[in-house]
Amino acid sequence: MVDTALQTWVRKSLKSTRFSLLFLILLVPVPLLSAAEEAPLAASPSSITSSGWSDAFESESGRLNVATTVAPISSIVRNIGGEQINLRGIVPDGTNSHTFEPAPSDARIVAQADLLIANGLGLEEPTIALAEANLKPGGEVFTLGDKTISPDQYAYDFSFPKEGGYPNPHLWTNVPYAMRYAELVAGKLQERDPVHAEYYQDNFERYLALLERLDEGIMIAIGTIPEDNRKLLTYHDSWAYFAQHYDMTVLGAAQPADFSEPSPQEVAEFINQIRAEGVPAVFGSEVFPSDVLEQIADEAGARYVDELRDDDPPGDPGDPHNTYVGMMLYNVEVMVTALGGDIQVLSDIPPYDTNLS
Repeated sequence: MVDTALQTWVRKSLKSTRFSLLFLILLVPVPLLSAAEEAPLAASPSSITSSGWSDAFESESGRLNVATTVAPISSIVRNIGGEQINLRGIVPDGTNSHTFEPAPSDARIVAQADLLIANGLGLEEPTIALAEANLKPGGEVFTLGDKTISPDQYAYDFSFPKEGGYPNPHLWTNVPYAMRYAELVAGKLQERDPVHAEYYQDNFERYLALLERLDEGIMIAIGTIPEDNRKLLTYHDSWAYFAQHYDMTVLGAAQPADFSEPSPQEVAEFINQIRAEGVPAVFGSEVFPSDVLEQIADEAGARYVDELRDDDPPGDPGDPHNTYVGMMLYNVEVMVTALGGDIQVLSDIPPYDTNLS
């Protein structure tokens, strides 16, 4: 169970503590990390490993050292960079990315990175601040969200109210936005490593073809849900951009912006709304467990499904489904099945990384 009181405290104290933490981190010497043996490329989807993934950056490898933040971005970068980059994710899978505070060990990683690729839009502020304070000469922070949509396209909602200052940052749940992320990553890697520009372009084109199949499959699968059932009420507001693209309606989310539980009045309003809308299922999150949301669903007569993953791919690193595509296939299967649709169209879409050459 997520400690919501701790989440609230972290959220409120984040700005006041962040720079003091960074200052302390900067006082700690940053020793060079020993080179880690790079994971081999997989020969088949069943034995796939994370191409280029490394727990420590190799200073003498000649490859770009690329750090990433949340798992969906790491997966996209892995598919484009393949063997020609050393890749290290900062935010652990299954962690609340909104309140994640990087450790001093992460300072050593970003100090060796040529590039930190992040979502931006307020999602990983402590990690970006840490990177900017520790960048080596020529190092760069590259954000994707602000280069994918313009401010007039930002979504604001219960978990991300406009007065809070930041829009909903979960753009990657909309697959065309993930395509744009991949395009941006390919362009940046080509800029930083022009010698391997053709390699990155080939990987991008192969990955883009997979994302186009994924997008088409999701659209068809969502279309099989009875129209009156195409409604999402979730714990965390992660699906605003998904719903916009795939013609679903987000009724709301139970988690307020301060990461507390909803008030009794809000709980009553959710119960009444679910009954009035005839919502068949309410969706919880594996990262944000909530007894309150389960209670809301039970009292409203809806099924409670606590399996959505907005930035936590299923399985363990190296598993075929532990990818951005695998995560989206998993989420759509959960949604469509619970809402009365058919997922058969998704069965032929491979979840694994595409750069297996």
